[in-house]
Amino acid sequence: MEENLKYFFQKLTSKLWFRPLIFCLISIGIALLGHLADNSFLVDIVPVIEKKSLENLLTNISASMLVIAIFAVGSMISAYSAATGTATPRSFKLIVADDVSQNALSVYIGSFIFSIVASVALRNEYYGQAGTFTLFILTLFVFAVVILTFLRWVERISKLGRLGHTIKKIEEVTFKALENRIDEPYLGGVPQFENAENGIPVFADKVGYVQYIYMSKLQSLAKHYNVTITIKCIPGVFVSDDKPIAYIHNENNLDVVDKDKIIKAFSIDNSRSFVYDPRFGLIALSEISSRALSPAINDPGTAIAIIGSHVRLFTFWLKALKENKKAEIKYDKIHVPIIALDDMFEDAFRPIARDGANNIEVMLRLQKAFISLSHAGNSEAKEIAAKHSRAAFERAELAMSFKSDLEILKSECLFIKI
Repeated sequence: MEENLKYFFQKLTSKLWFRPLIFCLISIGIALLGHLADNSFLVDIVPVIEKKSLENLLTNISASMLVIAIFAVGSMISAYSAATGTATPRSFKLIVADDVSQNALSVYIGSFIFSIVASVALRNEYYGQAGTFTLFILTLFVFAVVILTFLRWVERISKLGRLGHTIKKIEEVTFKALENRIDEPYLGGVPQFENAENGIPVFADKVGYVQYIYMSKLQSLAKHYNVTITIKCIPGVFVSDDKPIAYIHNENNLDVVDKDKIIKAFSIDNSRSFVYDPRFGLIALSEISSRALSPAINDPGTAIAIIGSHVRLFTFWLKALKENKKAEIKYDKIHVPIIALDDMFEDAFRPIARDGANNIEVMLRLQKAFISLSHAGNSEAKEIAAKHSRAAFERAELAMSFKSDLEILKSECLFIKI
């Protein structure tokens, strides 16, 4: 249940309207809070504040906050367009979910609402002497928060949408997704067994990508019907109504199982999510490298930077797999496949090998990446890296015409050195 609430809260907070709404409600509460001081000991000790001066201050704040909020929205839209145009459209969700920008927009809108509510309350004699003084202090506090937020936001908006910042954001969110998966490589379930397809198949009721699986719900259903469930699609997998998303096992109780309840345990959407789908982050990074290697842009430096990001992510993943203790089993009746390492290599390195096959600098860096990953202490990774090393060289043989470059590249290939 805790994981389900976390997923719901993560989806809710990623919406652009959520934080401004919360800040608006808080602003209204703060504006009306000053009235409480009129019934406290502050009545006899606070100085008198001229209401006219406070009204002017609130009027100035309301006028300026509306303008700056519109300016903030325009700047954010420009950053979103830049990220889509220079990096990959898949990065749009990450840019939209930027904490600093969302907080800044929320503060500006919240300050505007605060000033409007406070002005109306002040003109209608809602505050006494102590309440007016308290409102003055709160207004100064809001003004200080706006200034600090603006200074921080200006620094962030100068980076937001830039290629380097976008790459960093994607790498960070992919790292977190890998980190979460390391803790639960089978999503809290048990490893998938052979011949899992012998059970009764369950098909999806819509076409799209699996974003999240409510494992606790599946466990409850499996216990209720006294069956075991094998999941065939982890988050990130594309599903349709012709491919099973799960299999049910237990011949004695198959007739009473409500398949619709099992289907509802899979959250399916039209697009993929970075949070629970590490492969999506690898794909997004590779898309940036493919764009950089296109003839129109011709930016091998970005592709080389992406290779570095991939090496950092894979090194973490492989070392964590090696050091990770036996995963805790929370859902003993749910069998789950692990992320295939070969698929991860395909997502990360095949596009770069394809689009950078004619660039000696990119191909050399790619071969060095394979060598680095082969030393991670994972025999499967070493075998897969050697396979991709050979495939990348074969692509280069077809794309490069200068023999000296090919000879240099061949001498650096992993499949030659092992």
